[in-house]
Amino acid sequence: MITKDSGYIMQLQNMSVNDGEGIRTNIFLAGCPMQCPWCSNPEGQSLINPMTSMTTTAEVMKFIKKQMLFYRYSGGGVTFSGGEATQQVEFLRSLTTACYDQGISMAIETCGAFDFERVKDILTKMDTIFMDIKHMDPDKHKHWTGYELKTILENVCAVDKLSGNLVVRMPLIVGVNADEENLAATLNFLHTNLRKPQIEFLPYHTYGEEKYRQLGKNLPSTDFLRPTEKEQHLAEALACALGVEVVSYR
Repeated sequence: MITKDSGYIMQLQNMSVNDGEGIRTNIFLAGCPMQCPWCSNPEGQSLINPMTSMTTTAEVMKFIKKQMLFYRYSGGGVTFSGGEATQQVEFLRSLTTACYDQGISMAIETCGAFDFERVKDILTKMDTIFMDIKHMDPDKHKHWTGYELKTILENVCAVDKLSGNLVVRMPLIVGVNADEENLAATLNFLHTNLRKPQIEFLPYHTYGEEKYRQLGKNLPSTDFLRPTEKEQHLAEALACALGVEVVSYR
């Protein structure tokens, strides 16, 4: 049973260096309003399945307190991921409050599909906020994710006003969103609307395919392709030309 101090997670992952500064513990919370067909964590698209489990704030804090020495000496901390962490908002609030009280640096990875006013107090505690933009065409965004683009863009702008360190992430998928038209639209939006526009391009990968097999789901389409090194560099060059800083936590 979900309470304000308990919820469903997929995994607690120590020694991560890809999702914020320093050495981190990633907390993968289950549940997501989007159903992206390329998702690398398909077990996170629902709360309850064979790859998720119920836990409590106390249990999570017991786990991460053992890592605090690593956070202290590396400038690291905890990153909330998913799924979509804000789907279990009361559990997330409980976790962030507990971490905040211990002086643990926090980051969050979000697809931006949330009620901003409902999670604003949580986001103010984050040192870094990673937000995805999957596509800038409203119809294509709806087609690929099942979710309205308008809410995502409104939340990106709202979070930018709130946070001193917003990083927009874009999964770069040839055949979906890696064309120059969509890249330019995304980058122009960031340059026009954000105080300090930053983007991290995440090249598509198939590391999650075994999870689809375990869940009995169809594998992602073979039409989804990883960008070549040249295509990745072209995207980065376009960002620089349009006034958006390219960052990398990989």
